[in-house]
Amino acid sequence: MKGSTHLAVGAGIGLAASLVYPFRPEDALLYVAVSAFSALAADLDGNNLLSAKLGKATGFIRECALWGGAAAVGYFAWSYFAWGVLYPKPAAAAVAALLLGLLMKQGFMRNLLVSLIGVGLVYSGWNDQLYGMMGLGVFVAWAPWLNHRGLTHTVWAVVAWGFIGRAFENELGIQGLTNFAVAGYVSHLLLDTMTPSGVKLLYPLTKKTFKVPF
Repeated sequence: MKGSTHLAVGAGIGLAASLVYPFRPEDALLYVAVSAFSALAADLDGNNLLSAKLGKATGFIRECALWGGAAAVGYFAWSYFAWGVLYPKPAAAAVAALLLGLLMKQGFMRNLLVSLIGVGLVYSGWNDQLYGMMGLGVFVAWAPWLNHRGLTHTVWAVVAWGFIGRAFENELGIQGLTNFAVAGYVSHLLLDTMTPSGVKLLYPLTKKTFKVPF
């Protein structure tokens, strides 16, 4: 399934979440960022095909997400280390945007950069005792080196993503974050079952491929 399709569905889930849950502009932005990232997170595995499938419109989105996210992350990192001030919600949205941009690239350097971001998230989470941040960091650091449509495309990954979402929901006080994060991730797997190659949802217990016949 095209990366643009995953992105659009994830963003749609975030917009729906902003209507269902108590609306505040900063929370709505985070809903969209987290659900869109969740909808693409399964393709954090290294040998993904997103880059080849991106059109001009999504290429523009990629560059905006990449450089805008990088600038915002740099600002929040400077604020944290220089003044000891952390703004959790906008910082989380900035990291999600940066990772979205990197998700749409591929190659060894892309994988290395994504892993380094994961290590940074683990370090930050450890310092501030934020278990959601640590869990996300482990996932982000580990996933790029897996085979495409392997472990990140399984029910086990959905469960892990749910635990990460629950930790963030409790720590950031964002109502419904677990639900729309999991919904975004599940949307990716469901869309991939509609492709000819399908997904191995129960790997490594079985290599059976699940797909929806058309």
